[in-house]
Amino acid sequence: MNRLFATLLFFIFPVSLVFAEYQRANDGMVSSRSDIASEVGKEILEQGGNAIDAAVATGFALAVTYPSAGNLGGGGFMILSLAGGEVISLDFREKAPGAAHRDMYLDADGNVDRNLSRSSRQSSGVPGSVAGLLAALEKYGSMSREQILAPAIRLAAEGFILNSDLAGQFRGQFNNFRNHPASLSKFSKDGVPYSAGERWRQPDLAQTLQNISEQGRDGFYKGSTAELLVKDMMTNKGLITLADLDNYEPVWREPIHGTYRGYDIWSMPAPSSGGVLLVQMLNMLEPYDIGAQGWGSKDTVHQMIEAQRRAYADRAEHLGDPDFVDVPSQILISKDYARQRFANFDPQQSGDSTTITAGSWVNESPDTTHYSVMDGEGNAVSVTTTLNSSYGNKIVVAGAGFLLNNEMDDFSSKPDSPNAYGLIGREANEIQAGKRMLSSMTPTIVTRNNSPVLLTGSPGGSTIINTVLHVVMNVIDHGMSLENAVASPRFHHQWQPDVVRYEIGAFSDDVARELEAMGHAGLSGSRFPIGDANSVMRGENFIEGVSDPRNVGGVSGY
Repeated sequence: MNRLFATLLFFIFPVSLVFAEYQRANDGMVSSRSDIASEVGKEILEQGGNAIDAAVATGFALAVTYPSAGNLGGGGFMILSLAGGEVISLDFREKAPGAAHRDMYLDADGNVDRNLSRSSRQSSGVPGSVAGLLAALEKYGSMSREQILAPAIRLAAEGFILNSDLAGQFRGQFNNFRNHPASLSKFSKDGVPYSAGERWRQPDLAQTLQNISEQGRDGFYKGSTAELLVKDMMTNKGLITLADLDNYEPVWREPIHGTYRGYDIWSMPAPSSGGVLLVQMLNMLEPYDIGAQGWGSKDTVHQMIEAQRRAYADRAEHLGDPDFVDVPSQILISKDYARQRFANFDPQQSGDSTTITAGSWVNESPDTTHYSVMDGEGNAVSVTTTLNSSYGNKIVVAGAGFLLNNEMDDFSSKPDSPNAYGLIGREANEIQAGKRMLSSMTPTIVTRNNSPVLLTGSPGGSTIINTVLHVVMNVIDHGMSLENAVASPRFHHQWQPDVVRYEIGAFSDDVARELEAMGHAGLSGSRFPIGDANSVMRGENFIEGVSDPRNVGGVSGY
């Protein structure tokens, strides 16, 4: 790792510095939050599978080896760049159950009950991960479902040795798990927290995975697994029914496409806000010579903050599920709109989030994980998947072994009422039965001449989009290696609250003082990491992968 960024990371993580895992390979690469899951993906590639096969196998393995965000009971998004140049996206975001309604989380005084929206069975949307992964495999994979699921089944049944990262997570969540017998049983030994070095087995999850292997989506959305899930819901005032499960379908959508300095940017469309905001911010920044200004300079940071401020204001007003609301994506990602949106940019003064609201035009018409996979044939897959909060609502389905999501909190429960990540939402993202909740997940592929160059994405709730923005700009504008592009400290602004969060080292103390003098209030240096961008990039004659040094992760190539 470059010494500059190793030094910067020391200031971010002074107690336990975690260096990025980095590999170069010729024929394929997988980067994820779990070294075991990355190895599963690599083995699929070695066996002759393509990047889609490897991505699906990695996704199911993450449900076993990284349970805080890898999942069967959540959802996510996938961007695929196929050999030959076609780029497509798959939406397997969770949906609101049929019994959901706009005011379901409001108490008698009209205030949002956050316990209901985050910690109860009523916080769970209809899961999409299993349907999404199987849909990708069926359409673009080359291996059988049984081959793809075999590693995850083995890991769940035979177990694996817990590292200090996972054992520490289980211990940290122990008081939450104690409230739910199935969760306590899964994540402890008879009520005693696991320790690093112990083997962790998940027999109920192994059986659920076996059902999926044998029966496909019916092994999850029908039959014994579905019945266990619905029984849990009915017993505990949850909303998901057998009909909700049977009716769930992932959706193939046209990806968001933009250009930036000769590169093509491909990312996720609504109900993700990530692709729209990423392209919108890049459009606002493209007129400026970011590379000449320099990484961490006052001008670069100021311009990026102001682009972030305006884009996140538009998110609150205009973004939602396109199957329910008219999302003006093509307007928002146009370069003409970016010029209009940035017309009031003052190079010497910060904007004011109380006066900079959502843009207008003449009508002519939050815990998550990311992984990246590239093969030697020109296929690439960028996937972000989530349960929303870390370990979702902390509730394991008894007998089925998987955690429930609490994605319903990503809806706007009440106009202008912030969710768990402080994000503001309005009518476009209000709760409706069957609707997909707005997301910040931003799986992204950067291509040039119809070939994938960079795969990236991140967890982090509202910070996801800006994490991806940093990685893309670090590669394109600042010419960084993949290691440095991922490792370099980041900053984040999301319109409301009007606060700049930044990792120590994202800019100098002198620049911080200059930004404060320009009116950037509430500068908040943080030792908490921003993002976890497990990324892959193609070089001249090699593929390189890096796991973000902010967390334990793994890359595996051959």
